[in-house]
Amino acid sequence: MKENQLSNVKLIDLPKILDDRGNLSFFENNKQIPFEIKRTYWIYDVPGGELRGGHAFKEQQEFIVALSGSFDVVIQDGKVEKRISLNRSYYGIYLPNMLWRSLENFSTNSLALIVSDQAYDENDYVRDFDTFKSLVV
Repeated sequence: MKENQLSNVKLIDLPKILDDRGNLSFFENNKQIPFEIKRTYWIYDVPGGELRGGHAFKEQQEFIVALSGSFDVVIQDGKVEKRISLNRSYYGIYLPNMLWRSLENFSTNSLALIVSDQAYDENDYVRDFDTFKSLVV
């Protein structure tokens, strides 16, 4: 691995516009997040004890926000593991490529919003952890 991708993970505070009628937060291409959005998806109704993810991307970068509820983002670079809890809709986590990631510990009615700089491409996924480790270590 040429650089420590784990050190490039960033918790990003999003703009927060306070209003008595309800607050508003947002992010825009290449402003709050460091890439142009090509795909948006969300994860919801995760049964207790289940995890999502469990893969790495060769090229794709992501930004993940807990729009509702909470969950943990667990990331690994092949040597070190880091756990980040997301539980507010006004910050999210930027994940560069070539990090193993999983989402776990979902609260009831949680909603994870994920945006990516790539369209879906199955060939970009690394789904076997040993293969991932051989690519990065």
